[in-house]
Amino acid sequence: MSRRELREQIFKLLFRVEFNKMEDMPEQEQLFFEDEEAAQDEDAVYVSGKFRKISEKLAEIDCRLNEKAEGWDTTRMSKVDLTILRLAVYEICYDEDVPTGVAINEAVELAKKFGQDASSGFVNGILAKFA
Repeated sequence: MSRRELREQIFKLLFRVEFNKMEDMPEQEQLFFEDEEAAQDEDAVYVSGKFRKISEKLAEIDCRLNEKAEGWDTTRMSKVDLTILRLAVYEICYDEDVPTGVAINEAVELAKKFGQDASSGFVNGILAKFA
């Protein structure tokens, strides 16, 4: 699976956080991998590992987003945009394997695919403040 496809899988799993309690996420993770035929073996290990690392930092990530997003806070953002931003901020601030420009570009691509018409511009604007 390509990096882009793996990132999309992480996004889909991370999106479930918006609808479930954190203590229910191990079960949600199991259900996710049962539903997603694409994520197998080492890909599933990668997706699961990165999801868990992001989950551990959600409070910090949301705090960083609230500091940078002038006129917005995480409670007002659409769930899709917020999930994309969380993934990208994790990659920018905590994942040394992902260059900042790549994290921003991939987040914009996710926003184009899963978000609303204005999502890509919104995501790009917020993430530009992290660059």
